[in-house]
Amino acid sequence: METVPLFVQRGKRVVDLSADFRFKDPAVYEKWYQKHSCPELLKESVYGLPELHREKIRKARIVGNPGCYPTGALIGLIPLVTKGMISYETVVVDSKSGVSGAGRDVALGSLFCEVNEGVKAYNIYKHRHLPEIEGELSQLAKKKIAVSFVPHLIPMDRGILTTLYVNFNQKVKEEDVVNVFEEHYRKEPFIRLHPRGKVPNTKDVRGSNYCDIGIVVDELGGRGVIVTAIDNLVKGASGEAVQNMNIMLGYPETMGLDVVPLWP
Repeated sequence: METVPLFVQRGKRVVDLSADFRFKDPAVYEKWYQKHSCPELLKESVYGLPELHREKIRKARIVGNPGCYPTGALIGLIPLVTKGMISYETVVVDSKSGVSGAGRDVALGSLFCEVNEGVKAYNIYKHRHLPEIEGELSQLAKKKIAVSFVPHLIPMDRGILTTLYVNFNQKVKEEDVVNVFEEHYRKEPFIRLHPRGKVPNTKDVRGSNYCDIGIVVDELGGRGVIVTAIDNLVKGASGEAVQNMNIMLGYPETMGLDVVPLWP
């Protein structure tokens, strides 16, 4: 927020990887972060999730690149919210991230001997990515949505696996839900749906800009589990920024990003 106004004044367009331009309401930003130094620019910033705001991104001067956790969570929920298929009171977002999600600063909690051979939940109901998830879903649904978001740190270097638990508000078959996702994402270059009964592994997307999705439905209980996998350093950060840049400048959206995952 200290440097973006300088670029904008010079007629440049910006994709910002910090959280400074992810929110329209400065009060929301200031509740979770700090005082905003240029709140007047927030009204024109666009939340940079291409699968949700592509046309707005195309014309934007300022794009706030999404956080890594919200990218995986939102992609797994957008089709269901768009169709109004789920109860908004019971959405659970359970995410597990590699240590690179904490950055490269030397911190006790990120040291190898602190992380290896252990899994821990952290910042429950306090993580800064929570208002992104709730804000975008609420805007899409046109009503307030509150989710239970529980992030976990696991002993791997990169990747985020997000498991989304939902309750359907109508009787559905697994095939119906799969069809909704297929139709919604059929033109998306970086969204891949796994075959029925299969769920993704973070290894499936390592080093790539893909978001892989798996769907399992309890047809008798009216419940569903959506699993998404991204590389937090690519689709969850710099890759998504390049994708946004391509959209803004009229380049092929996949330019520089159409690489195969590093595994297998």
